[in-house]
Amino acid sequence: MSSNDEAPEDQVDTSDVGGLDEVVPEPLDPVWRQIERIQNFRRTYGNTYVRVLEVLTAIALAVGYVWWVYLYFFGGGVSF
Repeated sequence: MSSNDEAPEDQVDTSDVGGLDEVVPEPLDPVWRQIERIQNFRRTYGNTYVRVLEVLTAIALAVGYVWWVYLYFFGGGVSF
């Protein structure tokens, strides 16, 4: 056993490791740039963006539920 008690993954310097842009072929570079923009947006505005989507989803579900209740109680005039 070595004299160093660190785990093997702690012994590796990962401070200058790049992303996938090092292995993406040049023809796919424009597509990769768009993916990077999306990832940067998610890193920057992720929590706020998710909260806004949750609020919009909750509003849509609440409106749908109220509409369903309205139709259930007051839409009884439909016969087949």
